[in-house]
Amino acid sequence: MSIPYTRIDRQILSELLEIVGARNLITDLEKMEHYSHDETSVEEYGHMPEVVLTPTTVEQVASIMKLASRYCIPVTPRGAGSGLSGGAIPLFGGIVLSLERMNQVLEIDEANLTVTAEAGIITNELNEQIKAKGLFFAGYPMSLETCFLGGNIAENAGGGKAVKYGVTGRYVLGMEVVTPQGEIVELGGKVTKDVSGYDLKQLYIGSEGTLGVITKATIRLLGKPQFASDLLVPFTTAQDAISVVPLVMKGGIIPTSIEFMDRSSLEMSCSYLNESLPLEGVGAMLLIELDGSDEAQVEHDLMAVGDLCIQQGAMEVYIAEDASNRERIWSVRRNIAEAIKVFSPVQSLEDVVVPIGSIPSVLPELKRLAEKYDVTIPCYGHAGDGNLHATIVKNPASSMESWHSIEPKILTELYAFIVGRLGGKISGEHGIGLKRRAYLKSLTPPAEYRLFEAVKKALDPAMIMNPGKIIW
Repeated sequence: MSIPYTRIDRQILSELLEIVGARNLITDLEKMEHYSHDETSVEEYGHMPEVVLTPTTVEQVASIMKLASRYCIPVTPRGAGSGLSGGAIPLFGGIVLSLERMNQVLEIDEANLTVTAEAGIITNELNEQIKAKGLFFAGYPMSLETCFLGGNIAENAGGGKAVKYGVTGRYVLGMEVVTPQGEIVELGGKVTKDVSGYDLKQLYIGSEGTLGVITKATIRLLGKPQFASDLLVPFTTAQDAISVVPLVMKGGIIPTSIEFMDRSSLEMSCSYLNESLPLEGVGAMLLIELDGSDEAQVEHDLMAVGDLCIQQGAMEVYIAEDASNRERIWSVRRNIAEAIKVFSPVQSLEDVVVPIGSIPSVLPELKRLAEKYDVTIPCYGHAGDGNLHATIVKNPASSMESWHSIEPKILTELYAFIVGRLGGKISGEHGIGLKRRAYLKSLTPPAEYRLFEAVKKALDPAMIMNPGKIIW
């Protein structure tokens, strides 16, 4: 599909300047480079915008969208740029619309257990502001210290606590959206039940900025658990570790998290952090967190899960109850992706998700693909909800030409196995974006894909909202 997008000339720049002011308009190439990529490969996916805008009000966002609609200019909404699918890359140039200056908490409503905040607030800052009131946003992702609330919603981001608490979308009660035509729309509200017509806000949750610009949201809050503890459980093989996950989930206890880390992931993260864990003879570890409001119940559940792991062949069960030790082991888990990137910047970080009962079937397939294509595939992730981050890492001895040849072959085989054999999906939390759009089309039943296209064309007929992402 070819759209005759309008290039941004001096006249259009002058109109944009009137809308946002000089402080919020960037055309300097060096400054715009930061907005040309996300956390995917700059060389492979990066693309420069023609202008970057940092509006401060929803009215400015609406005016920008009206102008873009009138001239047919592509607009790429952007949060923190911490995405892993190429979702915030301005593939067709045009405008990058960064929400970074719209970053305020607007209301903390303790009576209704909600917080309303602008889309550009860092998720961790949001949690810090509500923590003093004994509340928390349970759907936050692992990258909470950098990611923006709007980006979390646009990707329906998940995280380490999704086993018990679910992902971002579960907590979005309402949102303010600017349509591609520049209309400001309020969707949902503070009510927890609503069947008054179509639930339009669900269209925008996970839409990756392809249907409109999320400018603020009302989030449901929970009371912060008073007690929490973690188990670090080593196993001699990765298969033994991953096979325990469905058994834990069937045991009647719902952990907050069950994180899986294979040996290579652990080694790279420990080296990156200059940290040490007991890794002798270890093939993989599970990091299991439990929390609650009753200390005795948390302790009871902790012991029960630990006993189950021992029965299933765990080498040991380490309990981390104090905050310092808990932070140490969670830091190892949170930094795996960055550690792998330092070890080998040429890689493909994947985000497959399968039904919980199929989790043990994933590792043998990863091993087969690694051997077939002479690559390494470290694996870690949110095993408790079936979401595994298999990272395909280039063999340092092979050429870039070889890598570019085999990478799509590996992904084609991996995705076909995940979707066709296990009934899974190609992305659990990172999104489709630019990186996976071709695979989404090939693996989605035609009738379902036509529905995707119909939604896109109905809401964005000019195809100006983040074009080239998800579908194209």
